[in-house]
Amino acid sequence: MKLPVRMFLLVLLAGLPLLTAQAGSLPLQVTVATNSVDVRIGTGNAPVADLSLRFDDATGLSAANLGIKAETVNLNAPALLARLPASLTSIPGALPVMITIEPPASGSLSQRRMTHVELHTHALAYVAGSPLRLFKAQLGGPFRDITESVQPGSVRTRGTTPGWSQFLVLIDLRPTTMVVAQKIAYLRNELALLPAAEANPLRSYLDSAEAAVDDGRFDDAVVAMDSFSARVSARAGTYIPDVWRSARDVHNSAGELLSGANTLVFSIGFLRDFGI
Repeated sequence: MKLPVRMFLLVLLAGLPLLTAQAGSLPLQVTVATNSVDVRIGTGNAPVADLSLRFDDATGLSAANLGIKAETVNLNAPALLARLPASLTSIPGALPVMITIEPPASGSLSQRRMTHVELHTHALAYVAGSPLRLFKAQLGGPFRDITESVQPGSVRTRGTTPGWSQFLVLIDLRPTTMVVAQKIAYLRNELALLPAAEANPLRSYLDSAEAAVDDGRFDDAVVAMDSFSARVSARAGTYIPDVWRSARDVHNSAGELLSGANTLVFSIGFLRDFGI
């Protein structure tokens, strides 16, 4: 009997060994270049994962100014489980790893727009229609989906972020319609922070995308969100704030909107291609 894609992946994950039964820090090898950081998590001979950060534009970039660490987590810790979005999300036992990037306020890190994040691991198995997702949270806050793609190799999860701090790969079995609705709501909350002259044209694109999704016109929804992102990019830095810095004294609205639009497009495409 052929198993549904999501059930097939859960069977694969169940057959993979746990990384560790104990919570604790993992060794890191951090390589910093202009507008990029590569991080090997675990020992050099047997890394748990590789993290890639590609900045649109960063200053003061260094390992110390990033404040990065990785740790294995207790899969059953109530405080951590309470931060997941629903009972239909879970931490894969083969990769119970949380990455924290919390730049110290005293540092000089500053970035414009977004950072592109990729987590590559051989600890997880890839199948088409995978429910594995990249999630992000503020320290101690709720995790939300920022996925832009899930690719083989064995698994590469990608997303973007306008700021920091904690990342998990989760198994997300929520209905995609629910995920799309939550991502639209997130963007609406971000638009509410902008002046009406900036928010209203973007809200019109978002309304069009939402209506198209409701009608099953998924390609039209993607086109509307492409127009949304194009306008944000054109207005960023002049009319829409687009800077994050370690002092945490400004809000990177353009980065939030672009990142939110990117992950919404992913979910719209997933709903179109897999219908779940």
